[in-house]
Amino acid sequence: MKYFKIIFSLLVIGLLYTSCQDDDLGLDTILVPTNIVVNTEISDDGSGEVSFQATANNALSYKYIYSDGTSAVSLGGEITKRFTSVGLNTYLVTVVAYGKGGVSSSKSLEVEVRSDFNDPETKQLLTGGSSKTWYIASAVPGHLGVGQNVNDDGPIVDGGGFFSGPPSFGPDCFYDDKMTFSLNENDDILYEYENFGVTFFNRVFTSQFGGNGEEDQCLDFTSTETVPLSLVPATSGIDEQRSTGTVLNIASDGFISYYIGQSQYEVLSITENKMVLRAVQGNDNFLAWYLILTTSADGTVVTDGGEGEEQGFVSQFQDIFWSDEFDGDALDTDNWNYEIGNGSNGWGNGEAQYYTDSQDNVKVQDGNLVITAKRESEGEFDFTSARITTKDKFEFTYGRVEVRAKLPEGKGTWPAIWMLGEAWPEEAWPGVGEMDIMEWVGNEPNRVSSALHLPGNSGGNSIVGDVTDVENATTEFHIYEVEWTAEKISFLMDGEIHLEFDNDASTPFQEDFYLLLNIAMGGTLGGTIADDFQESFMEIDYVKVYQ
Repeated sequence: MKYFKIIFSLLVIGLLYTSCQDDDLGLDTILVPTNIVVNTEISDDGSGEVSFQATANNALSYKYIYSDGTSAVSLGGEITKRFTSVGLNTYLVTVVAYGKGGVSSSKSLEVEVRSDFNDPETKQLLTGGSSKTWYIASAVPGHLGVGQNVNDDGPIVDGGGFFSGPPSFGPDCFYDDKMTFSLNENDDILYEYENFGVTFFNRVFTSQFGGNGEEDQCLDFTSTETVPLSLVPATSGIDEQRSTGTVLNIASDGFISYYIGQSQYEVLSITENKMVLRAVQGNDNFLAWYLILTTSADGTVVTDGGEGEEQGFVSQFQDIFWSDEFDGDALDTDNWNYEIGNGSNGWGNGEAQYYTDSQDNVKVQDGNLVITAKRESEGEFDFTSARITTKDKFEFTYGRVEVRAKLPEGKGTWPAIWMLGEAWPEEAWPGVGEMDIMEWVGNEPNRVSSALHLPGNSGGNSIVGDVTDVENATTEFHIYEVEWTAEKISFLMDGEIHLEFDNDASTPFQEDFYLLLNIAMGGTLGGTIADDFQESFMEIDYVKVYQ
């Protein structure tokens, strides 16, 4: 991933170019718009909405200027405005009609409209009752994220199903930003965005502002103007358990820190010192972005009345050493091996599947690795699946492994993302050591676990940590990680630690390990396989190793 383009300058260039090409343009062809007519439709439901339709002779475009300090442009003259001052209020609206050559005329009218929407709690928390400055919560996992906006079941609120940024992943230009919300003498909200001359732009918009159009970039942009901000009711359909129902509507195309071409941000939650926002990308309704803001300039979130800090895990490994993002059309066999068969006694666990290298069981598709477990006969086995490893192709000591994956569903499935000491199978297990980054079973769908196997602690006596309130492991992508050093091993899901182990020279975890990805069926952990199980698959977006 890697503000506003000054569109006015392009318009000026266009007008100059036109004037050079059309030497015959004279005063007789530059006609001032006349006969401005403005029709209004004022809501009576307390929403504060007014629909305007302006027409005029010789007009090419229209600008609406409202007495609440906001304005908007309409090419066809039609526009809907939501007035937000609570109660029955009268507003002055000036409509400017523009004609050829930039000439204009205007007409003003008053509208009386009632707005019942009021969220004093959000207003107080946002502004502190006078003025409050917010920052990007850089130390918190998911402070920038993106996911799908809606599906057939309605709006999705996942904090970033496609991407959820780990702590401090972004550039300094993102984390330097200051967003100040203040109240004026009329108790209206004003918004000031201080970016110190540079803003972090979404890739899609960078080419419009002098960037390369290929990646998210920090680009020069001056934004010091204080603009009105109104609180308006949300229309996303997100239920009250997941949202305040209030939207920050920033005037003059204003935005909050990361530019996605959007000026409306739904407040999912807000406290004295933490705010979670959701916004649909301006040119792509498929994508919903998430921002977490804090009142602490260091990017942490103070909690428990100031007694602690919510700070995400900060890795000491930040440089990618090895990765596979599965962008091709087939598994990269320079990175991966296929393991075939059922091993010895179901790979030592009584597993019911036979591993193959068939495309039916393992393939690369749409930027993901897809491993599929199926009910089908293979020799004496009733199920097929796949298991791939990096043995002899990529092995390493110490680092951070990060895998973004969506898990299979179905009772009896047992997907795993894990690591084995490189000496296996030549040397015995558990002497070689095993790190289970992620294990999940369909018979216990709300639990994700991690484990360490070593002499004295293996099998049913392994060292285990888990997350027990997972509701969407099979429908959304999550990030599974292990941070491995000579002194400590930490396992994480979505940036939150659920198992830590003090490592030392007496353990096997001081030598090279390699990676494994698979779906097992049944066995000692997978348990009973559902009679109606047919097939299910695990999708892996990427595997990255940092050192």
